[in-house]
Amino acid sequence: MALLFVGGGVAKLGGDPVMIAMFDQIGAGQGLRFLVGGLEVAGAVGVLVPRLAGLAALGLALLMVGATITNLTVLNTSPAITLLLLAVAALVLLLRRIRLGSAFGRRPRVDRVGLLPIPHR
Repeated sequence: MALLFVGGGVAKLGGDPVMIAMFDQIGAGQGLRFLVGGLEVAGAVGVLVPRLAGLAALGLALLMVGATITNLTVLNTSPAITLLLLAVAALVLLLRRIRLGSAFGRRPRVDRVGLLPIPHR
């Protein structure tokens, strides 16, 4: 997952002609291309850091929601790739939900073995 997002982010930040044309077609300016590229690279690095993986996956999932909507409504292209990346980011988020809760100051409750989270009341 990290490699895919780094590849996409570097293409956007590096000025790949396909990316420039795509963001021209979106009509929000090239600043959005730099923002999205930077967020993709930062998210890719974040998912590799265990303490940040949940938050990074959440950010990448939200980014893919926006990309999917843009593909459907503005670019009129298939959202298959963005939906796949969204699913992978959601899976990482799901697997890291305990750490995500602790990042917001909540200590997760776990069973006696310490493996399964116990829902908060």
